[in-house]
Amino acid sequence: MREILGRRRKLLFRRGGKPAQLGAALHYATEWQWPVLPGVGLRSGGRQPAGARLGLGERVTRRCSCPDPDCVVPGAHPFDPGLLAATTDARMVRWWWTNRPDAPVVLATGGGAPCAVSLPAVAGARALAALDHFGVRLGPVVATPTRWSLLVSPYGLPELGELLHSQDWVPSSLRFHGEGGYAVLPPSQIGSGRVRWERPPAVTPAAPWLPKVATIVDALVTASTGSPDGGSRLAY
Repeated sequence: MREILGRRRKLLFRRGGKPAQLGAALHYATEWQWPVLPGVGLRSGGRQPAGARLGLGERVTRRCSCPDPDCVVPGAHPFDPGLLAATTDARMVRWWWTNRPDAPVVLATGGGAPCAVSLPAVAGARALAALDHFGVRLGPVVATPTRWSLLVSPYGLPELGELLHSQDWVPSSLRFHGEGGYAVLPPSQIGSGRVRWERPPAVTPAAPWLPKVATIVDALVTASTGSPDGGSRLAY
């Protein structure tokens, strides 16, 4: 058993070399039953014009493969196939990443799958420190150079609406990835850089434990309030 878990850890958390997207995608889909699909990815060798910038003032260094020349989430979104194609079927997952081995791994959030809440990286670090200080148990946390995403148990719009209605103000830099949304998972490479685990999930046969969004939303709103707000163009 220890040897098997060790192999799984190498698939999910291998550092250096070429990312093992296929192995990770198969693990998410077949062992954790998380529906995934390949993200649009990046154009090889492509770069954005010198003046192109992210919402937070970060320069975009890689061009997205989608038709939008001004895409602010390069590589980090579904395109072809679309989000509705997300699946837990091993044969489909293997076919996708065999043909596109460098494609980012995109999780279709909501339904029976995890949801996520994302915020700017600086705010994410503050929020995690505050939650740790108060002994709040966290699930996996995904990090890119610009944003962190906390995975949470599935929630519906009525529940989320009540939580946000109780807040005095919710910064637009705080994003909620629920039913019909998506999140990019490690070990993907997107326009802003490498996608990694800030808080890795336990490598077990069972899907990772996830907190309820209600237990973390106050800390995330507070941390995001003092962070730069890029509005609708805030990139991953």
